Amino acid sequence: MDFDLIVEPDIYTPSIDGDGNYIDYVYTFQHGLRCPCNGKKDHVFLNKTTFSTHTKSKTHQKWITLLNTNKANYYVENIKLHELVNSQKQIIARLQKEQDTNVKIIYNLTKKIEINPEPTVMVDLMNFVD
Repeated sequence: MDFDLIVEPDIYTPSIDGDGNYIDYVYTFQHGLRCPCNGKKDHVFLNKTTFSTHTKSKTHQKWITLLNTNKANYYVENIKLHELVNSQKQIIARLQKEQDTNVKIIYNLTKKIEINPEPTVMVDLMNFVD
């Protein structure tokens, strides 16, 4: 069996300056870089030069401005997402426990049937014909 390792490009995250504002810092990357500024998940920047040029585009600059404008909203959204994840973890744990219980019940019932099979009732279908 042949397993190939697929390395995904990194997702760009801007840096934060001393005042808590998002700023661009173009760092070195090895396996490509995706920028979330325009929502295109298929566009990958392959080198630092092309990404650096991208950071000067109107679309990217508008995205940085939007991040800085909505910092408080992102914080609140982050808290809500953490609560959602924790809630989903609890639901998954409960469902897993229920599934484990059901598997044990099925196993025990199957063993019971194997040990004491129900007697088969033979019916003469010819007696039902008019």
